[in-house]
Amino acid sequence: MSHLDSYGSIEPRGRDRAARPALPWPEHDLGPGSRVRQAYAEQPVVTWTPEEYDEARTDDQPTLVPGHPDFERAWSSGPAPADGPDSHHPVGAAGPDPYPGPEGDPYAVPAAGPEPGSAPDPSAHEPAHDPSGPAGTAEPAPERPPGRWRGRRRPIRGGGSAAAHGRSSRAGRNLPAAIAVGLVLGALILVPLFTVIEAFLGVLAVAVAVGMWEMGRAVGRADARPPMLPLIAGGVLTVGLAWWSGPDALVLGLLVTLAATLVWRLAEGKAGLGRDMTAATLIAVYVPFLAGFAALLAAVPGDGHLRVLVTLVAVVLSDTGGYAAGANFGKRKMAPTISPSKSWEGFYGSVGAAALGSALLIWLLFDVAPWWGALFGVAVSVAAVLGDLAESMIKRDLGIKDMSNLLPGHGGLMDRLDSILFAVPTAYLLLAVFAPVVS
Repeated sequence: MSHLDSYGSIEPRGRDRAARPALPWPEHDLGPGSRVRQAYAEQPVVTWTPEEYDEARTDDQPTLVPGHPDFERAWSSGPAPADGPDSHHPVGAAGPDPYPGPEGDPYAVPAAGPEPGSAPDPSAHEPAHDPSGPAGTAEPAPERPPGRWRGRRRPIRGGGSAAAHGRSSRAGRNLPAAIAVGLVLGALILVPLFTVIEAFLGVLAVAVAVGMWEMGRAVGRADARPPMLPLIAGGVLTVGLAWWSGPDALVLGLLVTLAATLVWRLAEGKAGLGRDMTAATLIAVYVPFLAGFAALLAAVPGDGHLRVLVTLVAVVLSDTGGYAAGANFGKRKMAPTISPSKSWEGFYGSVGAAALGSALLIWLLFDVAPWWGALFGVAVSVAAVLGDLAESMIKRDLGIKDMSNLLPGHGGLMDRLDSILFAVPTAYLLLAVFAPVVS
């Protein structure tokens, strides 16, 4: 007397039955309605573009999703199913499985099968049944759960679709929200800049405080706990000193901030002192010290607001030109291990747009030869791109995508300040040469 085996074999009962190797999961978890099937069926499927997937991931492995240039070459183990890679093919379907699962996969096709290139045998995958029992009583082989691909070709799973995450552009941004937030930020800068110049210092101080707070939260992912109260107070003081007393006071403010932070941290004990002070030094130099050059630009008597304006316009043109060129023509990755969404075509677009716009604007506002303005635009654009890459490197090292979710479509405030922070020291030095201040 034999019984029906759920794995497609007929074996005798009792002591004559051969021992079968133990499976890595309970047998009762494989049948219809089991917990394994339910767990697979309840997992939502996210469909991301390769650019969105690259932007979201934090490891350095290559992206292998449908649509990526290396996808077909990497996954060339067999032809895709006729109705697309997302279709659900039961094990009993005609034809060999082009994507066999790993060893021990309950949904994998048995190793024995037709040779590659031969005609498929429809009966090759039919479940076995007991000839001594009633005809047609054999339990069919378990179907593959919905949404699961065979072998390693599987969809990215998460909490929703790309549209649900607010990503509506090829570069992974929610473009309408990004444009709206960008206009609001531009108004907050330009209105005080051209009305009450002292109010611009207040806007700059608030931006520095928020940026330092975001950086403090970010380095906390690496178990660093820099004392934020003396850091933020010293950062705001550093910007104010640069505004009132010039470059020497900017350096003095940085040193005072670091000294106050060290004394504060020593009062909490020596455990983790080096780690916390390293993070504090990074924050103090990266945010308030570099932002202090914006205060130096604005504090120039007579045309300080124009110097800030041409710098911001060059950065905006660089960002816009790079986005447009990269989204439409980007093919060659610029720094795939740091920022996979950046391409050399986008970089050329950034430099070209900033050079053309700066040549015209500086010629009109400062009566400087257009080629000097173009050189200014190129230098500011390169500095802006380097600033963006520097922040991307920090975020990748910390394992985060955005500094915060404070600005819809942009992430955190530091995600907008990253390129500006590197651009303002460059602009300050170049404008001191191209358009020196006349006392």
